Amino acid sequence: MTETFDADGITLERVREFVWEMPQTGDMGVPARVLASEALLEEISQDRTLEQLRNATHLPGMTKHAICMPDGHQGYGFPVGGVGAIDAENGCISPGSIGYDINCGVRMMRTNLTYEDLQGRERDLVNALFEAIPSGLGGGGVVETDVDTVEAILERGVDWALEHGYAVEDDLLHCEDEGVRAGADASKVSEKAKNRGKNQIGSLGSGNHFLEVQRVTDIFDAEVGDAFGLDADQIVVLIHCGSRGLGHQTCNDYLRKIERHHSGLLNQLPDKELAAAPAGSQLAEEYYAAMNATINFAWVNRQLIMHRTREVFADVFDRSWESMEMELLYDVAHNIGKKERHTVDGEERDLFVHRKGATRAFPAGHPDVPRSYRDVGQPVIIPGSMGAGSYVLRGGEHSMDVSFGSTAHGAGRLMSRTQAKQEYWGETVQAELEDTQQVFVKAQSGATVAEEAPGVYKDVDEVVRVSDALGIGDKVARTFPVCNIKG
Repeated sequence: MTETFDADGITLERVREFVWEMPQTGDMGVPARVLASEALLEEISQDRTLEQLRNATHLPGMTKHAICMPDGHQGYGFPVGGVGAIDAENGCISPGSIGYDINCGVRMMRTNLTYEDLQGRERDLVNALFEAIPSGLGGGGVVETDVDTVEAILERGVDWALEHGYAVEDDLLHCEDEGVRAGADASKVSEKAKNRGKNQIGSLGSGNHFLEVQRVTDIFDAEVGDAFGLDADQIVVLIHCGSRGLGHQTCNDYLRKIERHHSGLLNQLPDKELAAAPAGSQLAEEYYAAMNATINFAWVNRQLIMHRTREVFADVFDRSWESMEMELLYDVAHNIGKKERHTVDGEERDLFVHRKGATRAFPAGHPDVPRSYRDVGQPVIIPGSMGAGSYVLRGGEHSMDVSFGSTAHGAGRLMSRTQAKQEYWGETVQAELEDTQQVFVKAQSGATVAEEAPGVYKDVDEVVRVSDALGIGDKVARTFPVCNIKG
């Protein structure tokens, strides 16, 4: 007898351990799958995630099945933690299924410092980082410039940062796509978006974005850990942010254009938030070029934050950042849509792989994995909450078959921001983290800390356990917070 899970009229059938399928019924274009333990599935079913996943199967050209990762939760149209591989010739591209914060992502920088080197300096370091790195809503960045410079960043990505002294060559070699997306066209990004971005280059923003100094607590795979340059008790820095107002505006611009010009397709979809442009249409081409440019902007944003972080560490420890070996381990995108070649039913096809709150996780040997990691697989970075560990994984050998080369992107929210502020008091959370776990947090407001309290998130250990068991992202190392700054 097939094991099932029922939630608000939606039935999932257990295919195998940690794989649940929503059978194709009615107007669904394909089945849908949730990759989760029963405990996580119970949490995922508490909001509209399953409904949104079912709706996503109606997108034209959806291939094989729409997928929800173990950290899934309700999003705009398409669930956060959603992966949809859509035929690049006969399908569509959907801005809402990629997200407003285009290339929201994470980068991890390793150092040769140990936790012992840092102890006693936590407060000095967190204060210096908070002072030096712009955060919060609105303007303010490491670079505040003009539209011409924004256009150069949109076109050139991290290569622009290298030319202007904000990067070294090795930074590009350890960034997804070497820090620049081909096919980026700054002219497809609106002037309004560029003006929103020109004073935000090198800034964290607000919400769940952060910079966190961490210590490596566990190495699960010594060989891969060595390839990634990770050791127990080592200090690393994790940066999580995206394309700021420029990305939000770009997504909004194209959603409105699609609503006007492709109303016929929109009317066929169960949720207008899934608004999509048919593959090959002018709007699809323009959005893809604008999205690629915005991806470049986000990579430069994180690069400038990393540059400023290197300067702060040099000041606090009175040493050059080079002597502390502050090197980029990897930078990986979350909210992104990429044209990729995948094998489906024995046939190679070009697909627009929509990863919304999901991480690319290519296995060992894949040509798109940086050369220095190709023998072991792409690094995958999964942040937890301020009171829990984060993880470094490597792309698993089954990721291409199970999830179009994807895995989870974080712990995944359990609670809305409004509810979090009702449940938690920011200053109390801050004090408890410092008193009980020696985690030093600095934020623009207590409300920000309350919104990101540890209890707001799913269990990151359980999320990673599922990824590891399915072979889509294999555990390499675990880290734990020391200092955290937020908007």
